[in-house]
Amino acid sequence: MTAARDEALFDAFASLADTLVTGYDVVDLLQLLVETCQRTLDVAEAGLLLADTSGDLELVTSTSESTALVETIQLSAESGPCIESFQTGEPVAVPDLAGVGTEAWRGFRDAALAQGFASVYAIPLRLRTEVIGTLNLFGRRVDGLAARDVRAAQALADVATIGILHERSFRASDLLRQQLQLALNSRVVIEQAKGVLAHQHGVTPELAFQLLRRYARNNQLQLADVAVRVVHRTLLF
Repeated sequence: MTAARDEALFDAFASLADTLVTGYDVVDLLQLLVETCQRTLDVAEAGLLLADTSGDLELVTSTSESTALVETIQLSAESGPCIESFQTGEPVAVPDLAGVGTEAWRGFRDAALAQGFASVYAIPLRLRTEVIGTLNLFGRRVDGLAARDVRAAQALADVATIGILHERSFRASDLLRQQLQLALNSRVVIEQAKGVLAHQHGVTPELAFQLLRRYARNNQLQLADVAVRVVHRTLLF
């Protein structure tokens, strides 16, 4: 890991720590997590699955539509390395997707290979014995992620997990469930807003999301609130 990447990771930890305050935007926190991994680690894309109030995993955020597609197929099949990481609370490494022999993972494997991915690493979002989701890192090369990058990803995931569970695991489990559910519900309206902006500006969904996020940050608004206004056509930009 170069000095530049070390510095980028330090900056990322500082940025994540800055979000650990009252009223932080959990959706933006998780988006920052996946973008940090994509930018600083030796991975092509990243996605994040979060458990809802029933304990079922749902896609919350990703760095690309191709990653979101692979994650969605995995969730539909209820089988894959990210599902296993959530169930066991342990990292799951698949350095060579083409060589996966597990029949139950075939749908995930074929979808990932079709999107050009060659490896995947699933990192649990875990605090002690509580697992609330998984951070999933996709590479385009076999054996693409070094052990030190895996450790860095786990550390980033741990910081994000603490941010979500901060001061709630002891005294406000209901508030925690509400906030996690809000993040999951927000995903739906954010996807709708991305479609609206993509159509209006003639850009990709990824660029549409950047427009949405930039507006929310510049105006100190919640992403979900801005997305609702875009979908209802009460906000144009």
